[in-house]
Order: sequence, then structure tokens, then C-alpha cells
Amino acid sequence: MSASDPNKLISKADKLTRLSLTRWNADWKSATVLYEQAANGFRVARDYENAKIAYEKASKGQEMLASPWDAAKHLESAAALAKDLSNWQEVGDFYRRASELYMECGRPQPASDALAKGARALEDSKPEEAIQLYTDACTILEDDGREQMAFDLYRAATNVYIKLEKYTDAASFMLRLGLAADKCNATNSQCKAYLSAIVIYLYAHDFKQAQQCYNDCYQIDAFLRSDQNRCASKLLAAYTDGDVEEIKRIAQSSAISNLDHVVVLLEREAPTIDLSTHKVSLHSYNRSLDLYDKI
Repeated sequence: MSASDPNKLISKADKLTRLSLTRWNADWKSATVLYEQAANGFRVARDYENAKIAYEKASKGQEMLASPWDAAKHLESAAALAKDLSNWQEVGDFYRRASELYMECGRPQPASDALAKGARALEDSKPEEAIQLYTDACTILEDDGREQMAFDLYRAATNVYIKLEKYTDAASFMLRLGLAADKCNATNSQCKAYLSAIVIYLYAHDFKQAQQCYNDCYQIDAFLRSDQNRCASKLLAAYTDGDVEEIKRIAQSSAISNLDHVVVLLEREAPTIDLSTHKVSLHSYNRSLDLYDKI
């Protein structure tokens, strides 16, 4: 047998794991080595479909050998290949299973990272699932007391929500970031998150919720003393007064332009404000809100 023929390596490995009248016990140790060699061979040959299958089998072998860490690594390799093949369902499944295996090892950070990789891979093709993966990744870190490691994940999830025009959910995730930052004494990130939530509510045409969000955040000492609080107060006042020019001016302020992780909006024109209802209709205005693209 040619040692470099991955098809023959797979065939031999399969035989070692198949029970028969002459083989009562599967030889997972030998088979796993062959699956790993086959996976590498297929990948070098750019046969990604078979490489993916081989990595999945190698992962199963490592599980049978009580090595969940190596099993998880192989599933991440399979997931990356599934992404190259645009097999989005498998991408999510592989990364989720990899995360579970990392948790079996007592390794929450890699477990969260695996979910985050899956989320990033699925943002365009399956955004709803991407959000769930980001959410689960954040939860793992929160449960382990590592909220600060999740900051970028909160922002990424918020960005996807914005793209889906689910502004209430986006603002809620920013508030979740604010809470996490509070636990970490990350005051600057906390105040940015609160201002971001207020801004998102405004661009969702929900002035009432923006005002309520501000009132809630105003009770927090860190926000009360912040530049973000002063900016939010001026912004809400400008909306209340229907002062379009003031809204534009505030949008260019340092407090807004430094919201490097707020999420969004597409290019808009000058806002028009219905003063009788405080409903704001925002259309693109000279890219003055391009700060929302800083994710």
C-alpha cells in the first residue's frame, strides 16, 4: 500500500474499527493515526470533501481514545473545510461539537472561541445562527467570570442584529456589554456601550425607549460622570427640539466618533423629525454616521 494514498489509509482505518468474527475489539489507536494521515493527504491534494470526512473520523477516534482536546481540534479542522465547501449546516454543527469537547476538558476559553469562529463563518449565510453562536460564546465566558474576554463578541453580535434591522435586540446586547464591563470595572467600555444603546434606539425611531434607556443609565455613577452621558443628554435634547443641525453636530463629536464598537447604520441623509410624536426618520447624510461601521 502506498503510504501517501489517503484513500487506502481511510480504507485500512475503517477496517480496524469494524468488528468481525476475527476482530472483537476495534483498534482505535491505529485507526486514528491513519485517519489523521489521510486527512492531511486529502487536504494537500485539495480534496476538501474527503479531508473533512477524514478529520471527522479522526475526531471520533480521539474521542474513543478519551482525548477530547484532540477530538475538538480535528472537528475545528473539519469545520474550516466545511466552510470552504459552503456547507453551512456542518460548519455550525462541527464548531458546536468542538466547543462541547473543549468544555469536557474544562477549557471554557477555547470552547467560546470555537463558537465565535462558527459565528463569524455564518454571519452572511445564516445570520440568525451566527447570533446564537455569539450568544452562547458570551455565556460560556460570563459563566467563567471572563466577561472582559467577551467584549468583541458582544459587539459582533450587535453588528449582526443591526444588519438584520433588529435594533431592539442590538441595543439590548449593547446593554449586556455595559453590564459585563461594569463587572470588570471597564468604565470606558461600559459608558460607550450605554451611549451606543441610546443611539441605536434613536435610529430605530424609538425615542421613548431611548429616553428610558438614558434614564436607567443615568442612575449608574460611572455613566453619570462620563462624557458619554453629556453627549447622550445633548443628543436627546436635540431630538426633542427637532434641531437637525445640532444632531449633525453631535454626530461629529468625539464622544460619538470614539464609539469604535457601536454598531451601524447604513449611510443616511439628513434626519427629519416629527415633533408631535418624537418619531425620527433618519436618511443618510453625507456619511456622518460612518462611525457605526467601526465594529
